[in-house]
Amino acid sequence: MTDSTPLLKLLNVESAYGPIRAIRGVSLSVYPGQIATILGSNGAGKTTTLKTISGIIDPRKGSIEFKAQNITAMDPSLIVQRGLAHVPEGREVFPLLSIKDNLLMGAYTRQDRDGVARDMEAVYGYFPILKERETQDAGLLSGGQQQMLSISRALMAQPDLILLDEPSLGLSPKLTKEIFEIVVRINRERGTTILLVEQNANMALNVADHGFVLESGRIVMEDSCAALREKDDIKEFYLGMKEDGARAERRWKKKKTWR
Repeated sequence: MTDSTPLLKLLNVESAYGPIRAIRGVSLSVYPGQIATILGSNGAGKTTTLKTISGIIDPRKGSIEFKAQNITAMDPSLIVQRGLAHVPEGREVFPLLSIKDNLLMGAYTRQDRDGVARDMEAVYGYFPILKERETQDAGLLSGGQQQMLSISRALMAQPDLILLDEPSLGLSPKLTKEIFEIVVRINRERGTTILLVEQNANMALNVADHGFVLESGRIVMEDSCAALREKDDIKEFYLGMKEDGARAERRWKKKKTWR
């Protein structure tokens, strides 16, 4: 963290799908240079939170600030231009376009051709396999390679903040490790701030600086990742560390109060 002013700030944000509220009064701050992570079970509202930040979903209530400017319900293309990129769950590459053209799509808001060329070489440095297959249609790549491409496409927008949604989904442990090593490199070498949603809680807590726990659409806990790893609730419900029956029952009762 290099600044005491949040790069991203959510205040009492609420989003819904029709009558169903997916997130309820979410407030959080992410600081420049951080890797922050949102933990939560399936259906907790993690993906909805990221989609609301990036403008894919308009919030019903609350405010979102990025670089101290209000971006609440702003058009996603304008949010990208301000320096916020979203790597969605499921990768969503353009399958009929080549790898190179997918990367150029990530730079569509830029006019600096020389800078685009330099950044393309930089992302090829992170993921050499993409350089080797530059002319290949993205739809022919493996799941892991598509994830590499999705992250690289986001980098082509020169973002200050990347929203990274479930990067390990469907990947082998080996590929997951490789992807996260690159994510950490991007953060350290480029200073890119990252807000990560990840099903692999152990991996997320290992690479991130700060964590938020989301349950039933609400933030119920936040702390440094080092501190979260030591909390009994996190150990049991997210890291799979079992306790004896009596103690586990006490933890379950406590967890229900989070809601």
